[in-house]
Amino acid sequence: MDKYGLIGYPLGHSFSKNYFNEKFANEHIDAEYINFEIPTIEDLPEIIDSNPTLKGFNCTIPYKEKVISYLDDITPEARAIGAVNVVKVTHKGRKIFLKGYNSDVIGFTRSIEPLLEKCHRKALILGTGGASKAINFGLKSLGLQTLFVSRHPHDGAISYDDVTPEIIKEYPVIVNCTPVGMYPHADACPKLPYEAMDIHTLLYDLIYNPDETLFMKKGREHGATVKNGLEMLLLQAFASWEFWHEK
Repeated sequence: MDKYGLIGYPLGHSFSKNYFNEKFANEHIDAEYINFEIPTIEDLPEIIDSNPTLKGFNCTIPYKEKVISYLDDITPEARAIGAVNVVKVTHKGRKIFLKGYNSDVIGFTRSIEPLLEKCHRKALILGTGGASKAINFGLKSLGLQTLFVSRHPHDGAISYDDVTPEIIKEYPVIVNCTPVGMYPHADACPKLPYEAMDIHTLLYDLIYNPDETLFMKKGREHGATVKNGLEMLLLQAFASWEFWHEK
């Protein structure tokens, strides 16, 4: 039986396992998808060695960047992004060959593009982790200027305290790439001047549990268009399957 899986830590909120195992059952595919909850990326070689029928895996927090050093090849797009969330495992005799891809950018751009209007020329990206790199790449590919927001300001990123009502008007697209507001901490949200938002504001949250985060709810109350990350996840999963089976 072929195996696929997800590496990350922790994995209590994993969408991929349910999605793929349901797909395998519905399509009569002789395969299973397993969560590999590893506390350190150094455990990856053992996972690969002890699962000889592993054909591919996804990477999530906190390993989208750390996994790159273990790969034999990486697509130009994933290299430009600086993060990998899909790895194809190929067995060539005794040699195991790992190739990295990024399907986050595909899922995100296809999901947000229908919502973009002429006024949406600049975007704030909340967070600076592996997912935010794919979001930045995707937004730029759609023609938007981007600015990162971080708890700790540094080159290329402002702090949450720097996000004024004027910034909200100038950057009407805001993408939350942080876990703030994710279940079970659904009563939290990024610290922003939500009162400055209006019908021109577009809030996109990569979180999908709960369906409507407090970030989305507070924006919607001021007229903003809001969307969660579920469609992005579905589109990302479709792309993962295609990467694992490309010739």
